[in-house]
Amino acid sequence: MIGVDQLLGFGIAALVVIVIPGPSVVFVVGRAVAYGQRVALATVLGNTLGLFVVMALVCAGLGVVLAESAVVFTVLKLAGAAYLVYLGVQALRHRHDLRFGDAGAAGPLPAATAVRQGFWVGVSNPKGFMIFAAMLPPFVDTGAGAAVPLQMFVLGLLAVLVGLVCDTAWGLAAGRARDWFVASERRGSVLGGLGGTSMIGLGVGLAFTGRH
Repeated sequence: MIGVDQLLGFGIAALVVIVIPGPSVVFVVGRAVAYGQRVALATVLGNTLGLFVVMALVCAGLGVVLAESAVVFTVLKLAGAAYLVYLGVQALRHRHDLRFGDAGAAGPLPAATAVRQGFWVGVSNPKGFMIFAAMLPPFVDTGAGAAVPLQMFVLGLLAVLVGLVCDTAWGLAAGRARDWFVASERRGSVLGGLGGTSMIGLGVGLAFTGRH
């Protein structure tokens, strides 16, 4: 039903777009450096689940609504931006709680919390909606009739898997950079401040991003 050329073409296009650091990648990297690889991977899991929900909604027709409605797009964008700013403020407030032990413990953030936060960042990221709404149609065989929604789902699932692999690689690589901060509690506090500031800046930048 879906040809190899469709899978290969969309897979390459999705890889090119996903590998470029966006809100999700920056968030995963920040979690990896601040809390370690375990929390980073939990964040990736949550973000992937959020991206899957986005993909399913687009396949159900929400992509068309977003493409045509500036109001829906703006509401979603501002919600995602507000959540990132909130997380950044929380990181600044609790930056002195970041203590890195010799064993490289993940820190005070539970894995379940990392999954939940990663999910909301993923599901509220307008980039996900735009990727699926703009990239999926050119690779779908509209002559397949009733099979069109299934084609969109399969191709979208491929993009979700590509995102999972890329984000995991980012998280594992960034987690290694955390080792330098283990020897000093002050470095952990500085790191928490930098991470919080980065998330706030990211949220503000997202809020002022245009439709395109």
